[in-house]
Amino acid sequence: MKFKVLLVLFILSVSYQANAQRGVRIGYIDTEYILENVPEYTEATKQLESKVQKWKTEIEGRLNTVKQKREALNNEKALLTKELIEEREEDILFEEKEILDYQQKRFGPNGDLMIQKKQLMQPVQDQIFQAVQDIAANKKYDFVFDKSADVVMLYSAERFDISDLVIRTITRASKRKQATNRKERKEAKEEEVVEEINDSQEARQKALDEKRAAREAAAEKRRQEILEAREAKKKAAQEKRQKLIEERAKAREEKLKARQETKDEENPSFDGDENNKEDKTY
Repeated sequence: MKFKVLLVLFILSVSYQANAQRGVRIGYIDTEYILENVPEYTEATKQLESKVQKWKTEIEGRLNTVKQKREALNNEKALLTKELIEEREEDILFEEKEILDYQQKRFGPNGDLMIQKKQLMQPVQDQIFQAVQDIAANKKYDFVFDKSADVVMLYSAERFDISDLVIRTITRASKRKQATNRKERKEAKEEEVVEEINDSQEARQKALDEKRAAREAAAEKRRQEILEAREAKKKAAQEKRQKLIEERAKAREEKLKARQETKDEENPSFDGDENNKEDKTY
């Protein structure tokens, strides 16, 4: 898994350097989503699921029959001879083995279910592959990845998803094959023309949307920068005013302190003189 991720990154890096001037076009598909929206595949899947349910019901019925035979044998053992017990046990074991063989035949690694799934998937996978090839060639994609595969896609923007385009391509191809007269073939051809026009319109609209989004992002960024600058100025003014208030308070305090010190120096023996006067009076 890690090797595949590194390989993809290496390919993208090399391709980017080789196509730096025109840019690399990358798309991806979701195979599971495509399969869910291909009518032929969904119909065939329903038929296969119906078969699977029938096989399961058949196996469950046979297992219940064997279970009943074993319970009956356990209840009748006291009345049976050893030879009869062994004979019936062999019959039960034989039936159980047949059921296991049948399960393997239907659901084993090389069973009917796996074979029919492969037969069901192969034509649709071929259609998907061909559709991707055509789309990549017409729309100049350099890489198209499968989101459902082993390649790890940590993030994938929806605008690069071409799954719906693949579905439309497969549907058009199916209609062309099923067209039995000139009118149906003409309608299928006209649908292709409309699809191409719609694709062109979508591409133009996509470019306009991207430009609009870029302008809005730039405007929002500029607005944020203005707000941040305004807040910074406001904060600086508040800090300056607070500093000025603190400096004034400090200066006032120092002035009062200096005045008090001067006063004390001018009257150093005021208390002593008063005491001497009192002594002389006596």
